[in-house]
Amino acid sequence: MNKRNFLKLGLGSALLPLMTSTGQAASPPVSPAAMLAIALKPGDTVGIVSPSAAIASRQEADFAIESMQALGFRVKSGQHMRSRHGHLAGQDADRAADFNAMFADPEVKAVICLRGGSGAARILPLIDYRLVQNNPKVVLGYSDITAIHSALHAKTGLVTFHGPNGSSRWPDFNVQQFEQLFFKRQLLHYQNEQRSEDDLIVRSNRTSTIFGGKATGKLLGGNLTVLTSLVGTPYLPDFRNAILFVEDINEPPYKIDRMLSTLRLSGALAQIRGFIFGDCARCEPGGGWGSLTLDDILEDYLLPLQIPAYRGAMIGHIARQFIVPVGGQVELDADAGTFRLLQPVLQPA
Repeated sequence: MNKRNFLKLGLGSALLPLMTSTGQAASPPVSPAAMLAIALKPGDTVGIVSPSAAIASRQEADFAIESMQALGFRVKSGQHMRSRHGHLAGQDADRAADFNAMFADPEVKAVICLRGGSGAARILPLIDYRLVQNNPKVVLGYSDITAIHSALHAKTGLVTFHGPNGSSRWPDFNVQQFEQLFFKRQLLHYQNEQRSEDDLIVRSNRTSTIFGGKATGKLLGGNLTVLTSLVGTPYLPDFRNAILFVEDINEPPYKIDRMLSTLRLSGALAQIRGFIFGDCARCEPGGGWGSLTLDDILEDYLLPLQIPAYRGAMIGHIARQFIVPVGGQVELDADAGTFRLLQPVLQPA
């Protein structure tokens, strides 16, 4: 490539996000308006799909089907739900086809993800986002399903739900929250439950304030590993004025540090109004020359922002977990270690 063409291409690419064809400063990209699915009711049909990893045994699929039936639903299974292609639940095209088919099926009112694992990001270019826009439905799942939540919100504005997968355990806490949210459309107040133990003080489900105060904004986030893997792609949501929530599992502190550094370097952390750190199971320091603690790392990245932030929310790879609306408007109270919905996140059934 000659020097003139190189300069033309390089300067043009650099200025494209900043300038319009008339030389005026371009407006920042506009996020799609929030789009709400319709509330659910017993007797509705839900579809179960497996957009990520393959199941370890056929019983996992049975658990998901039986759990949805116990919640009062009729169930349709994705054609390739039990398939396997290496560690994946079938070929990318097949997993995407199952996902798209549930949005095309007028009987299906919700799309429940069977499990997480890895692989959901591979199908993001294959999702029919226009179909999703024309048929907004409840989408529920967590962990690797963060890729789908993020992409659907970035491309369509659909409010989806980070919570138990179909094959997850469904204790009373999750069932009660599911019914309050999806059947009754309640404006939930997310406060960690305090279960009685034989101890002088409460030790489980503790929250810890990183920086005090209250903030309101759109709730965005999910699994930290998956979220940061989308940086630089068109499938990462716009974090301006958002409340960011993250969780993870099996990641030592130095990896959490690396991922938060990625979010800071991308500009995302500078845009948020508040921060919620959920559960990080088995995220203790390993051996070697020493390590920053998780507390150290969170303070390093969040205290300079001086935004309300707390850790310990019941979000993540835990049996009893919040079902949180990705894209819903919330108020965060970092001193109390709580957040609450400000607006309905579903249309009336």
